Amino acid sequence: MAISQETRDQLAVRFAVLFPHLDERQRRLLMGAEARILGHGGIRAVAQAAEASETTVRKGVEELEAGAEPLGRVRRPGGGRKRAAEVDAGLRPALLALVEPDMRGDPMSPLRWTTKSTRKLADELTRQGHRVSADTVGDLLREEGFSLQANIKTIEGTQHPDRDAQFHYINEQARDHRDAGDPVISVDTKKKELVGEYKNAGREWQPQGEPVKVKTHDFLDPQGPGKAIPYGIYDITANTGWVNVGCDHDTAAFAVASIRRWWHSRGRHDYPHADRLLITADAGGSNGYRTRTWKTELAQFAAESGLAITVCHLPPGTSKWNRIEHRLFSHITMNWRGRPLTSHEVIVQSITATTTKTGLTVHAELDTGQYPTGIQVTDEDLDALPVTRHRFHGDWNYTLHPQLPPQAAPAHGIQDHAPANTSHQLAPRSLQDPELTGMTRQQLNELIAALTPELEAQREQVLRMRRGHERLVAPGTGAKAKLSPADRILVTVLHLRKLATMDLLGRLFGVTAMTISRAKQEVRPLLEAHGHHITASTARFRTPSDVATFLAPNPTQSKIKKAC
Repeated sequence: MAISQETRDQLAVRFAVLFPHLDERQRRLLMGAEARILGHGGIRAVAQAAEASETTVRKGVEELEAGAEPLGRVRRPGGGRKRAAEVDAGLRPALLALVEPDMRGDPMSPLRWTTKSTRKLADELTRQGHRVSADTVGDLLREEGFSLQANIKTIEGTQHPDRDAQFHYINEQARDHRDAGDPVISVDTKKKELVGEYKNAGREWQPQGEPVKVKTHDFLDPQGPGKAIPYGIYDITANTGWVNVGCDHDTAAFAVASIRRWWHSRGRHDYPHADRLLITADAGGSNGYRTRTWKTELAQFAAESGLAITVCHLPPGTSKWNRIEHRLFSHITMNWRGRPLTSHEVIVQSITATTTKTGLTVHAELDTGQYPTGIQVTDEDLDALPVTRHRFHGDWNYTLHPQLPPQAAPAHGIQDHAPANTSHQLAPRSLQDPELTGMTRQQLNELIAALTPELEAQREQVLRMRRGHERLVAPGTGAKAKLSPADRILVTVLHLRKLATMDLLGRLFGVTAMTISRAKQEVRPLLEAHGHHITASTARFRTPSDVATFLAPNPTQSKIKKAC
């Protein structure tokens, strides 16, 4: 009969009360008496309750059963075998030197690149002249505050400075869509799964000794059913999941096709009056913000459905915070744990059977369509999309319209694809807007006034070095610079604000990207020398029309208060 935990607790309390008043022999006899009363298993139970060795308890039982007089013996104070650390004063420091972290430990130690088990530590200490057992090494390590610990994932990569602001922006957009009765979905591709008799992590109840047999290696069988690519759509408001299980490639076309299938199967019925759709997605993968096909496919879906599709991407390095990961995918993984995914049907049925106590329901379908890779989208195709980039991080947040939106009137004279001779004349004044430069017009004018003399002197020195002699004509005559000093300072500020590429700035100023690059090389050292630090903006532009739309009065954007 097993000894209950209650009995063990009572023994521990009894020993704690009596042991301080007993000598070594009396404690040994008391433990032996209790072990005899308990019967089978009593020695181990008493040893654990008294925090003594089983050998000591067993010796007390033998002394009681022998009945010899006097019972047992008592060692003199200080008697008995000394602890290894007391006999060898250098043992403890030697052990601590071996278990020091790699960056502080002995680089020549043979244990630096091996598992530091107590047995290997004991062998190394013995080699150094400290004879010790593995158990003693474990006791010493525990006394020094060491314990067996695994790695813990806590170190994050470099955080984007606008990470928290982007999360707040996503929440605002989601709240606005939800309050208006429009759908808000979180999308992502789940881990690709091998289809066949492959090991699946987790355990499931089976008859003892009869585990499900799977292949010894997880190599994809070319003749087998292949892989499954589950692309999930999680409806945040309705707490429902929809998974499209693909068989070909995880491409942007597949991602948008999955959203399209969700809309026709579920979305349009749940939201019959919706004219907008908000999609929250990761920053990379098939639905990444840099994936051109993702935008072109979404634009086509917007035209088909008549929805204004807004996409808000999670900041880079934050995919773990995507709602779909812990609201849908984690439950799917738990539902099929320990079960080999032998066919696409098993995968679809397992996903469909996923539920939670909070009411989650999931629908899954198999998608046998072909989604080839390598589709190219040109700059012209991308510029022609009916997309409006938001004022706050237009690279992460944008809206694709169901039809080409009416072109915004040119703001302050900026014209999309304007000829070089006119864009050079009109762009500088319009691009001095404080929302673009991050400073007031007065501050910008003061900066230009402060840097222009040095910029002119620097340019004159460069020209003199190229000529090899002094000027032969008066200043102001001869060939004109492609950009005036004020323009060079302005374009440098705009580029340091990360608003646009050099190519786009060249189009706005009517010059080449190389001219913009030279201007930046000239002005940036002067800015640093004068202690001017240009902070990056949260706005991003691809075309001149993006700049015009940004600068044009827009009531729908008026409530965005985030500084650019």
